[in-house]
Amino acid sequence: MGNNHEASRKPRLAILKTGSTYPSLKARFGDFDHWFIRGLGPGLDITVVNVAAGESPGHPEQWDGIVVTGSPAMVTSREEWSELTATWLARAVDLQVPLLGVCYGHQLLAHALGGEVGYHPKGRESGTFTVDRLDAAQSDPLLGHIPRQFKAQLTHRQSVLKLPEQAVLLACNSFEPHQAFRIGPNAWGVQFHPEFTDEVMTAYLEVQAPDLEQEHLDARALMSAVTPAPEASGLLARFAELLRLQQLDQPRI
Repeated sequence: MGNNHEASRKPRLAILKTGSTYPSLKARFGDFDHWFIRGLGPGLDITVVNVAAGESPGHPEQWDGIVVTGSPAMVTSREEWSELTATWLARAVDLQVPLLGVCYGHQLLAHALGGEVGYHPKGRESGTFTVDRLDAAQSDPLLGHIPRQFKAQLTHRQSVLKLPEQAVLLACNSFEPHQAFRIGPNAWGVQFHPEFTDEVMTAYLEVQAPDLEQEHLDARALMSAVTPAPEASGLLARFAELLRLQQLDQPRI
């Protein structure tokens, strides 16, 4: 009877919030956690844990799944909250709790497991770009369902410069060699932003325009090239589906 109750319970998902968006975007669209909640969809019991503000996510085994957001912070700053979160993520991976790290979360996951993070040698990648799914992703539970080439929203200056030894590279593009990876059966990092809509991406570019021009990037051209990226955005709903399927197979107490 306990197992039946457990199977009918919504999967418990922790969103580890590692920062906030620009104030002007927050006023228009809400903050990072709102975007993830919308993309993940219904059917989950979601708790937002603001690790950047010192909140604790407890023990990884409390959760059926974990999502780690992006952040204006830099992994290389090695802030105390970030390093504590990295240690916690390594423990979650050991326990095989399903995990998805996005942008900063992707980089922090790589750092936590022995990879190298730093500024991308070619500078910033910001806008809508094509990402290539690799052959290694063909049977991947999360990325195996999407086309070999897909559009994604991106904005980052730091990158995973070297993957952890045990990582499987799943996606890349001409600018960024490490767009997605998996460690173990169910821990993923994606450099791109599945939680971004095209409206959010355009708003980012508008805020960044002065910096982009200083960096010899054409902000207007980048804005005009923004398109929806449904295949990338669909990864959040797919991750939620994997949590529900896992709960049916292996109920946790």
